[in-house]
Amino acid sequence: MSVINVLVVEDEDAIREMLGLVLEQAEFAVRAVADTHQAQSALNESVPDLILLDWMLPGLSGVEWARRLKKDKQYSEIPIIMITARGEEEDKIRGLDVGADDYVTKPFSPRELIARIKAVLRRSNKYGKGGRIEIGGIALDVDEHRVSIADSHVILSPTEYRLLEFFLTHPDKVYSRSQLLDQVWGRSSFIEERTVDVHIRRLRKILAEHDREEVIQTVRGFGYRFSENL
Repeated sequence: MSVINVLVVEDEDAIREMLGLVLEQAEFAVRAVADTHQAQSALNESVPDLILLDWMLPGLSGVEWARRLKKDKQYSEIPIIMITARGEEEDKIRGLDVGADDYVTKPFSPRELIARIKAVLRRSNKYGKGGRIEIGGIALDVDEHRVSIADSHVILSPTEYRLLEFFLTHPDKVYSRSQLLDQVWGRSSFIEERTVDVHIRRLRKILAEHDREEVIQTVRGFGYRFSENL
């Protein structure tokens, strides 16, 4: 598999350096810049496979630059993950609305960041599917398209598999039904939001057979969260 190139746009020196180290340890090629002006110059030189973009930047903000990129045919297909200290629902929705493929809220763990990057790259077909994800005793082998709990094979439908894969790569975050529809079913899908509830119930029923149903938690008034922390 060819090396994945990531453009990091972050104005805080310490965070930018930390991101570079984390990505390099995960065997990504990294170019890190401090603002969108430098980022545009880097982009004009070579197109990265993914952009890791801070929301608040000096000059042109990250969210506004993301909006412009998604309207430019030359760059619109580049996956973008927003890094933000903004945890409010409206801000998250705004980030997704401008075309960002995902967001990470500060503070975040290196493990979570890498998992999210790999998930976005897989969805965009820029990253060879592979590896193993395991949280709360639930293991998903991407190569074999196989799920197991305590070494017992778990049979899932294609939709249940995609839903579980999304949860495993986005732990401890709350997602609304509409966000889950976008991420699991696709933005062009015309499925009703309540369909999410149906698949959540089915997935919980399967996990309950292995005493793992509690990892999918209902957040009343908003949506669902996957977490091994009760």
